[in-house]
Amino acid sequence: MPMRKHQKPRLVISAINILDGGPLTVLKECVANAISSLRDQWEIIVLVHHRSLIEESGVTIIEFPASKRSWLTRLYYEWWHFNKLSKTLAPDIWLSLHDITPRIIATKQAVYCHNPAPFYRISLREAWLEPRFLLFNLFYKFLYGMFIERNRYVIVQQEWLRQEFSRQFRPQEIIVAHPVSSIQEMPKSQSTGRESPFVFFYPTFPRVFKNIEIIGKAARHLLSEGHDNFEIRVTVDGTQTRYTKWIQEELTDVPQFKLIGFQSRESVFNLYKETDCLLFPSKLETWGLPLSEFKRFGKPILAANLPYAHETVGEYSQVKFFDPGNTIQLAKYMSALMCNSLEFDESHLIEPFQPFAKNWIQLFKILTKPD
Repeated sequence: MPMRKHQKPRLVISAINILDGGPLTVLKECVANAISSLRDQWEIIVLVHHRSLIEESGVTIIEFPASKRSWLTRLYYEWWHFNKLSKTLAPDIWLSLHDITPRIIATKQAVYCHNPAPFYRISLREAWLEPRFLLFNLFYKFLYGMFIERNRYVIVQQEWLRQEFSRQFRPQEIIVAHPVSSIQEMPKSQSTGRESPFVFFYPTFPRVFKNIEIIGKAARHLLSEGHDNFEIRVTVDGTQTRYTKWIQEELTDVPQFKLIGFQSRESVFNLYKETDCLLFPSKLETWGLPLSEFKRFGKPILAANLPYAHETVGEYSQVKFFDPGNTIQLAKYMSALMCNSLEFDESHLIEPFQPFAKNWIQLFKILTKPD
């Protein structure tokens, strides 16, 4: 694409390392909202691993199929290749959606940071169960800090992350931007007396900080107290990592605890419909997307009593927060819920300090405003 004088200002959205999960949802929502709010005034270019990840029309897509080959390949693109590419594209804004600040030339540069690994105090047991996470814990702090001063804006999803970035890296300006899903409100439904099992659901990934084992241990405690008409579904399997293998071996005596493997986004939403209660014991999240997704169904949520969960849940009448290290407390709340005797917590909207964007439209207004 040759250098030229733009007919329109040019926005580059870089996301070459994103393939699935919450980051892919962020990418799709970002592109869809960029098109709906900027297409008439801006030219939009999206850099991705493979063009099949973006189904929207109205944008120029450049793919980098080798971007996931290794970390060295990734850093080559970010710190060398994109420098040359930016001279060709001459962007007015370059928005990097995956944590690393590239060495590029642009009128304005921003980076969206959604990996919380550097801000987690990993235990020795967790390091043994997932050595790769230990490396991420150490390596990502270095990656976040490299060239971060180039950014006009650093974008994070919650206020607690803004405080961490401000304390450790001191970038120019940090925006808190909530990732808002485009799914519509679902009809509310309540569990009623029935013979079928009470279904708990935890959509997650095989990472040690996801704290999957506390659910299985709580299930074992429920069995010891005579509860057996329930089922827990978790979206990992026992072959993915040392951590999930350990979980499977530890909980073979709990038939109600079911590892159902990775599920597509469509399948997750079908599972939401069949679910009586969402479990979310994760110790670390930048947002916790299932929390905001499941609220649309108007059903109970048991969530870790941590800042990220309070901010994500916001105002909701059917949530109970529990200590993510207290198996007995979780089992107690699960039992009370199944017996229709659980008293929910008061949960209020937590609005971050400015600059704050409630959605992508507001975020793009901040990014594109003249300095």
